[in-house]
Amino acid sequence: MVRFLLLVVLASAYSSCVAYESTSAQSWSQRLVDAAHKRLQSNVTYSGAYYAIEYPNGDVPANIGVCTDVVIRSFRELGVDLQQLVHEDMSAHFSKYPNLWGLKRPDPNIDHRRVPNLQVFFERNGTVRNISNDPRDYQPGDIVTWMLPGNLPHIGIVSNKKSPDGARYLIVHNIGAGPKLEDFLFDARITGHYQFKNN
Repeated sequence: MVRFLLLVVLASAYSSCVAYESTSAQSWSQRLVDAAHKRLQSNVTYSGAYYAIEYPNGDVPANIGVCTDVVIRSFRELGVDLQQLVHEDMSAHFSKYPNLWGLKRPDPNIDHRRVPNLQVFFERNGTVRNISNDPRDYQPGDIVTWMLPGNLPHIGIVSNKKSPDGARYLIVHNIGAGPKLEDFLFDARITGHYQFKNN
């Protein structure tokens, strides 16, 4: 009887831990989605111009931005500074990152604002998710990257709002007209699918 009661107590404790972890993960995803939705209220002109910015927690002027800035600013709402995290990882593992811009050392002014760098960072420090044609594989708070026509890399955050037909979640991104909530998931070739929570 004592052994039975002990098993019941342990099972209950385990269930509570699992429930807590699930709620915690859900809370993080929801907070990231909420932060991404806040970006939709911003009047942002699309510009990837180079700026010298503060470090850490530096940002380009609030009225400009590109697709990466939607992601960067959304994570900042949760206290995660991708500028610092990317810079630290690049400083320690520079050769792991793409050599597309002729740089010989990390540059904290711009590195985190480049999609290929964010892809490597999320691959190294986050969870790589399946790339598929099944919309059920893409959940709120996931980060997705695409290759647009003309070999232009792009990035966005999966929302918790669904397309009019209910088939897939919408994407918060900036593809040129400022932050938008759009049915974009399968409009271009997906090149990456990630989850990232900074512990």
